[in-house]
Amino acid sequence: MKVVLTNPTMRLDPKVGGELLDLADVVNAPDSTPEGILSVAHDADALIVGVENVRAPLIQQLERARVIHRMGIGVDFIDIDAATSSGIQVTNVPDANHREVATHAVAMILALTRLLKPWDAGVRAGTPVDFRRGMTLHRPDQQRAGILGLGRIGAHVARVLRASGYDVVGYDPFVDAAAAEERGVRWLPIDEVIATSDVLSVHVPLTHENRHLIDAAAIATMPTGAVLVNVSRGGLVDEEALADALASGHLSGAGIDTFETEPLPVTSRLTTFDNVFLSPHAAHFSSESIGEIYAKSMDEVVRVLRGEQPRYPVNHL
Repeated sequence: MKVVLTNPTMRLDPKVGGELLDLADVVNAPDSTPEGILSVAHDADALIVGVENVRAPLIQQLERARVIHRMGIGVDFIDIDAATSSGIQVTNVPDANHREVATHAVAMILALTRLLKPWDAGVRAGTPVDFRRGMTLHRPDQQRAGILGLGRIGAHVARVLRASGYDVVGYDPFVDAAAAEERGVRWLPIDEVIATSDVLSVHVPLTHENRHLIDAAAIATMPTGAVLVNVSRGGLVDEEALADALASGHLSGAGIDTFETEPLPVTSRLTTFDNVFLSPHAAHFSSESIGEIYAKSMDEVVRVLRGEQPRYPVNHL
């Protein structure tokens, strides 16, 4: 059999991927363009995808692929409908890094709401301290945290913020009020979550329907001085609208880990604000999470190639 790694820099550790290496020849695409991937994947039995786009024109030319595996959570890089139409199983690893991503979001929230970035910059520069800025801060138990998306990551963020004292509300179209309550979250309609939250944290997958979920109109309804954090997917937040809201002072800060274009262009207006934390799509990292993703990815591909049911099917054939 043949397995293609669509990322030309991806390497398999024999200690983790030994079973797959025994089962198949594993090769890298020469580059991450559709043409580069197809040059080696046209006769592949499986594709293992990092963040490379695998769309319908490429999928339709795969002669014998049985599985397209996303080595991570988000599958917005893959045309699921095209894969399903071609009879190709799509799988991912949805449960390996939710603690890391949730912790990253909380770290951004706490740093923004405690002014850690400007305090640190002022101390380093030796500038006189304007303690009046401290009077703009509020206790967590006097603030509301809104969570969009109440899956593993959103629920973990909710638990930590609730323990800090926040009034935690949330919305998820697939979670009802009773299930949200079990996760310690008071369910509210999405418009009310956005309009009443001092801290808004986004934890939903990107789809065609929710692109720019947080757009200029949504941001305009947020409380003045609110904070926005997105560690989910670029494209969920309209970055120009966010920059406008930061420039006007309507929002007091933002923490963004994922962007519409990655890496974030240095010309982006978001890089000009000192009340914004930017990280390079790195919220998922830890030694443990990456090790778990690799191990589960190898196991998932092996299972499908051996004709067994996947543990984490994204589509249903």
